Amino acid sequence: MELVPLHELFDIKYGNSLELTNLEQCKKGHPNSINFVSRTERNNGISAFVLKVEGVTPNPANTITVAVGGSVLATFLQPEPYYTGFHVLVLNPRKEMRTDELLFYTMCIRRNKYKYNYGRQANKTLKDVLVPRFMPQEFAAVDYRKLGSVSSQSVIDQDLELDTSNWRYFTLNSLFRIFKGHRLTKAQMQRGKTPYISSSSFNNGVDVYISEEPNFKKNFLTFACYGSIGEVFYHPYDAWVSDNCNVMYLRDYGLNGCIAIFLIGVIKKEQYRFSYGFTGKLQTLRKLQLKLPSKSGVPDFEFMERYIKSLPYSSNL
Repeated sequence: MELVPLHELFDIKYGNSLELTNLEQCKKGHPNSINFVSRTERNNGISAFVLKVEGVTPNPANTITVAVGGSVLATFLQPEPYYTGFHVLVLNPRKEMRTDELLFYTMCIRRNKYKYNYGRQANKTLKDVLVPRFMPQEFAAVDYRKLGSVSSQSVIDQDLELDTSNWRYFTLNSLFRIFKGHRLTKAQMQRGKTPYISSSSFNNGVDVYISEEPNFKKNFLTFACYGSIGEVFYHPYDAWVSDNCNVMYLRDYGLNGCIAIFLIGVIKKEQYRFSYGFTGKLQTLRKLQLKLPSKSGVPDFEFMERYIKSLPYSSNL
């Protein structure tokens, strides 16, 4: 695979460098609103919706934003025109790229996040980050052009705040029934239609498709206990899960995509606890504590679902 500096594929420039306090904020449904992208890692980088400013040209849709300060290398594809705050670079492809190609390169850029921190920003070195010249064929399984445009609309029109003062801790074991995956060697694998989930951090953890019958039924999370330790994915389909992962079924509430996204975000906040010397073994994972919204002493899954549904782009879930 040929690697090239990022600047060979993208024109890289600073965005608008606007200060949010100088802009007029509005609801996302306002006819004159525009997305404001900052250095946050949340909500596709969108931290507010503001009224368009006369004389200030928005950045074009289908470009990539990269935070080079703050949450360094928070990288997102922006499907709509937008303004940016300080220390956000805009990457415009030098030649036409499909949506799946742009998403591939956002992933490639994020994979370099470990090189940076608050003391080492990416404003001078991003252009030299090495990425594949072409997207490998295995990442082109979905033709995103057939899916239509991505909507920024939320499912419900509410502004919900995360007030963690009333949250409480729950062990993972109290929330989930947790099982270890099963070993399957490459010699035992034959091509088929069953997703095979390993400890990969790509493609929702799906490595290949095999002929074996699924060993776990749908609506579960996987936690990579080796390899890409701490990677967590939601699987709304039956699958074969390898012994490099633990499988987690929510105990007392029906798991869906919105609740899964909320829980995955909280679990990944604890990813720093794991390493090659301290893996996510079953007994370790069961003792892990998560701080979650609670109501009458139990997790408030209804709030978790409503919160995700209130976020921009949730209508695409």
